[in-house]
Amino acid sequence: MPDTHTSLPDFTRWPSFPFEGDLRVKRLDDPVEKEPPRKGEDSVDCSACHAPDDAYIWVSERWRVRAMDRPTGLPMVLILESRSHLDLGDLPNLLAAELGVMTVRLERAIRSLDGVARVHVNRWGDGSAHLHMWFLARPHGRLQLRGTFLSLWDDILPPIPEPQWRENLALVAAWLAEFGGKPLAAPPRIEWHAPSTLAEAADREASSARRHLDAATAESTAEATVTGPVVELANVEPAAQADTGPSEPSAGSSDRPTTTNTSDRSAGAGSAAGSGSAVGSGTESGSAAESASAGSGGRTAGAGPAIPAARSGDKPDAAVDAERAPEPAAGTARSA
Repeated sequence: MPDTHTSLPDFTRWPSFPFEGDLRVKRLDDPVEKEPPRKGEDSVDCSACHAPDDAYIWVSERWRVRAMDRPTGLPMVLILESRSHLDLGDLPNLLAAELGVMTVRLERAIRSLDGVARVHVNRWGDGSAHLHMWFLARPHGRLQLRGTFLSLWDDILPPIPEPQWRENLALVAAWLAEFGGKPLAAPPRIEWHAPSTLAEAADREASSARRHLDAATAESTAEATVTGPVVELANVEPAAQADTGPSEPSAGSSDRPTTTNTSDRSAGAGSAAGSGSAVGSGTESGSAAESASAGSGGRTAGAGPAIPAARSGDKPDAAVDAERAPEPAAGTARSA
């Protein structure tokens, strides 16, 4: 057997070739007269025959699909196996026909995953005697991974995240189950603390909403308390100035702010008190002050027309008096 050529083949210069730098070709070993048996030549020693169904992502009556034991560099790597301990050339017509259907179905399922451009289907058969077909997904956009060396890149690239890997397995199993069989790959589990975290977040949001509502209610109540009397004065005072009808001055009228009309009403109330009417002490003191002011011929500060001061012996003008106090009885003495 001649030695191998020292010159490197052309594929070492392909963009898909995963190595670069100084390379050399290994020396080729001499051929052996009898090849050693493959793994699992006998069904008694076959690991695939003794593997339980829960080691696979999908199973049926005659076929099973399994994945690697951990994520690898490609989005998906799966193996299709027959349940019967047979090699490719030993398949009866029924299984041979089903192998074609299963190959197409599994290729479509893998190609449906996000980020998968092509699916490479390979069968080597030198390692294990039990029939197994390899399905390798090439990532979308990774043109350097096209062609012969995809299986090498699978060992070179960093593994994909395990949650993504498990989700892909569950999607492929569900796709196959649409045509029969049983899916055994479950999607990745939610972290155990996630539900409690969501509940705590909801409680915090509810508490915050309650605090904002309480603050808004308290603010509205405070505003109503402050603006209530102002609104009452605004509604009552113009009515009093309009002189729409006679009314007796209240005992607490002297507590309100003094205006021109209020002083006139107080003067009228003082006159009524001098004639024997029952009026509070606040009104009497107010009428005395107003009488003194009227006697001096002055006006109180505030808006409104000037009212002539009452002279001794004169009657108050009912058209000007805001409260229209009743005329005193004849002969009643009136203070100046």
